[in-house]
Amino acid sequence: MAAHRKREPFDIELGLPISWSSKAAEVNWFQFAVECVDWKWPRASGNTRKNMAKALTPAIIALLRTPPPAYFEPVNVRTALREYAFNANRRNKPVPDEVQTILDWIERNSLPMSAWKKTENVDKVVTALSTRLDGTAAAASSVARNDRIMNLVMGYAIRHNYLKVNPFPKGKGVRTALKVAQAIDKRCLLNRDLVAEMLDWIGKRPRRGRLYRAFFATLYFAGLRPEEAVGLRVGDATLPEAGWGEFVVHEAQPEVGSQWTDTGEVHKERDLKGRGEGDTRTVPIHPTLVAILREIIEEYDLKPADLLFPGEKGGMLAGSVFRRVWVKAREAILSEHEFRTPTGKRVYDLRHTCLTTWLNSGIPPAQVAEWAGNSVPVLLAIYARCIVGQLDNYLKRIEGVQDLPKVVA
Repeated sequence: MAAHRKREPFDIELGLPISWSSKAAEVNWFQFAVECVDWKWPRASGNTRKNMAKALTPAIIALLRTPPPAYFEPVNVRTALREYAFNANRRNKPVPDEVQTILDWIERNSLPMSAWKKTENVDKVVTALSTRLDGTAAAASSVARNDRIMNLVMGYAIRHNYLKVNPFPKGKGVRTALKVAQAIDKRCLLNRDLVAEMLDWIGKRPRRGRLYRAFFATLYFAGLRPEEAVGLRVGDATLPEAGWGEFVVHEAQPEVGSQWTDTGEVHKERDLKGRGEGDTRTVPIHPTLVAILREIIEEYDLKPADLLFPGEKGGMLAGSVFRRVWVKAREAILSEHEFRTPTGKRVYDLRHTCLTTWLNSGIPPAQVAEWAGNSVPVLLAIYARCIVGQLDNYLKRIEGVQDLPKVVA
């Protein structure tokens, strides 16, 4: 009553005077989300920026006063949020009129930050983060990623006094999310006969078939990640005329999209995954791969500073291109039944096959981890189910050690 007599404004959600409220009543959820993106943007990688935009988009739509008008296509609403509102590079430039119309409507109809104090609103966001646009359940890995991002956002809100506590139960955005399997599916692995057939088919393609063959062979023989392989320079490889060679891997070039990088390039240069700034690792090159790489270096007249696998126009090899080549190879070589299975479904499965082969050959996990750029615990967690063929040896080792001596009466 005292606030009413002073003609103070009231929070329409909580029914309390604005003077009693925290900053949560002064800023709406959409405005805060944009502020949080701008805070994170300068220090975030391209993939982090993109994933943050993907997570915030359904969370914004879930906390609107009213559903978007029917004349706003759902896909266009999500695109406006993901590609413009939560993209600091694009937001500060002129945007299409239809996009601006959508964003203006969302800003007017977004609930205040105080809405997070209501359990029913939190439940709406939890549901949105675990549901795709078509209403089906999102993948467990996507739900887990959204959960991590939303907790990062809530942490920012608490530090800047927009909220007092994290509204998600026990700090988790989706308590009923499916468990993300860390171990790989053994069905995705390729046998060497299948790899040989696919590489041979790829190598016989016109124009650049031999180069694509060399790229995929590098993943199979050296276990590199695709983003590491596309960034290799000729000078990074030691390729003797006979015997084993060696890669010195020192950078990765993940493909994130030009709208998410500061340079406007499709790829974002960064240090090796899980390594310190400027760190490198050496990887042995199988003699078969040495011969393949020497062939393409000679065929394309590549110099030490050149990319080992250049794109058609001389730049970085595009992920969309080599993935398309791989899909065509699967269609051509695999049977109809095999094609529908996870066998070699992703280009990354060539790396999985390589690391599994090393482990099954008896190479110590510590050495495999060093070559692969993983920690030993992560390596074993991912590939433990795929280590086969060594059980008999292990049993023989412990048979005599554990056998009890005969007791003389």
